[in-house]
Amino acid sequence: QEQLVESGGALVQPGGSLRLSCEASGFTLGYHGIGWFRQAPGKEREGVSYISTTNGRTDYIDSVKGRFTISRDNAKNTVYLQMNNLKPEDTAIYYCAITYSLPIGMTPQLYDYWGQGTQVTVSS
Repeated sequence: QEQLVESGGALVQPGGSLRLSCEASGFTLGYHGIGWFRQAPGKEREGVSYISTTNGRTDYIDSVKGRFTISRDNAKNTVYLQMNNLKPEDTAIYYCAITYSLPIGMTPQLYDYWGQGTQVTVSS
């Protein structure tokens, strides 16, 4: 059974750091990319970052560039999102998802399987 499980969300003070994890299991067909998304209350879900499983290419939305880093441990089938210098506007539920589509992008509609999400709250 295909499954994505996120972890690592927490309450953190502004300027703090968190590392989110997304473990994939049960996918028998190769997928092209894994993305991180977030959804704040009253807002639409937005793409934050993605990583290609074929060439390792990454991309980020402008608001997190220089603060967030996506990486992948192939042996563990896990993708990480290292988040530094967190800001209150980063508060959201963070989801990971996999896509079989090409080219890879950060549009949620391109993604096929989703995890259940993990809450990140940035507040003093």
